[in-house]
Amino acid sequence: MIPVKRGERAAALGPQLESVLDACRTLGCTYADVRWMRREQEDIRWRNGRLRGVSRSRSEGFGIRVLVDGSWGFAATSSGSTEDLERAAQEAVAIARASRTADGPPVQLAPQDPQRGYYATPVKRDPFAVPLEEKVKLLADADGLMRSVGGPLRVTEAVVGARRETKVLATSEGTLVEQELVATGGGIQATAGRDGEVQFRSYPNAHRGHWQAAGWEAVEGLRLREHAEQVAREAIRLLDASPCPREVTTVILDGRQVAMQLHESCGHPVELDRVLGQEAAYAGTSFLEPSLRGRFRCGSDEVSITADATIPGGLGTYGWDDEGVPAQRVPLVEKGVFTGFLTSRETAPRLGQRSNGAMRADGWNRIPLIRMTNINLEPGDWTLDEMIRDTPRGIYMEINRSWSIDDRRLNFQFGCEAAWEIKDGSRVRLLKNPTYTGVTPEFWRNCDAVADRDHWHMWGTPNCGKGQPGQVVSVGHGAAPARFHRVRVGV
Repeated sequence: MIPVKRGERAAALGPQLESVLDACRTLGCTYADVRWMRREQEDIRWRNGRLRGVSRSRSEGFGIRVLVDGSWGFAATSSGSTEDLERAAQEAVAIARASRTADGPPVQLAPQDPQRGYYATPVKRDPFAVPLEEKVKLLADADGLMRSVGGPLRVTEAVVGARRETKVLATSEGTLVEQELVATGGGIQATAGRDGEVQFRSYPNAHRGHWQAAGWEAVEGLRLREHAEQVAREAIRLLDASPCPREVTTVILDGRQVAMQLHESCGHPVELDRVLGQEAAYAGTSFLEPSLRGRFRCGSDEVSITADATIPGGLGTYGWDDEGVPAQRVPLVEKGVFTGFLTSRETAPRLGQRSNGAMRADGWNRIPLIRMTNINLEPGDWTLDEMIRDTPRGIYMEINRSWSIDDRRLNFQFGCEAAWEIKDGSRVRLLKNPTYTGVTPEFWRNCDAVADRDHWHMWGTPNCGKGQPGQVVSVGHGAAPARFHRVRVGV
């Protein structure tokens, strides 16, 4: 393990942050928090036998959020000087006072006990300490193995990346916490083309591969070299596959596609700011509302969904959110019945609750928003083989290729990279361009089987977008293969 000096930055920054909070109190704030954050990023891309880019960046600064007369104000600065921090505090207060002129009830914060402590992602090998030559060689090897397959292969690509966020949060209520969050991941993709048609296959997942809250050991565990040739061959095979039929049938989704389905149709709708109209322009609102808690059946008895910010390896795992609320596990759907939302200290009182710790900002110069943590479909008691053997007729689909969903998160359409026809309990034929469509509650009510813990995996989504100005954060989804009946495919 990499040695970490626990609480080192909080101890160093504490007096400086407290002086900012004192200035906010003097300016008439009823609440204030100041968050110092440093973000380091690295991305490496190898494509078609050549190194296409090594991107490294680092950014740090202070964000100051204040509550004055029941309205929020926020300002940020990259400078740590006393003068610039005081100027930012004054600007935040001025914005809050200007905001009070708008209609709306004053902000009421749910109570929260002061927090003190330190949290760090468990890391065995610091991804930023791994030599660049080692990373590039891994990508070059994986890319070369894909290209060795030849044939109608048109594009081969291998990527790895790493993120580290170090942050200290201090509040006027006495919270002082420090966190160091590390995420690492990567993947490969092969694209085949012939006669104007293009097919591709990804490993271990599409859209930048697979990411975990871990160090370089996460990339080593992917074994990209060992899977490279298979990925290329599968892309080529898809060119000769039969098209996905247009029909209503039974669909089995692999865990990676279940993770995407969770993200779009279950995770976003339970963000309470969408329901209350505080978030609408970027990605819509929600079909859920507070009155539905405990009585709305949005899935079958097989469907239980939790938000868990404490689970190891999840990209949505941390010690405290950006309001200083401890990470926790929250039931969202229990045996098909909708039970709760992701909340903040501002929105939770609307439900008569305390915050469940879902506020995060993607940088020091952004306000925290309600964001997904790790949204998980709890495992069932099936195996994938049992599901397939128990299906007389249907389609098994793998890995997301495309998605579309309406602004209330109800009507959706997804495409996958590959599928197999199921007949008499066996996979019999490879299918290309598989798509399926549905309506969120109806779709989940038709789920009659979820695979067990041995098939369950925590998948990482490093690029979930929300807000204006746009914010991108990392979220996790624990998922296993699941079966759904009466699904329209081939749309």
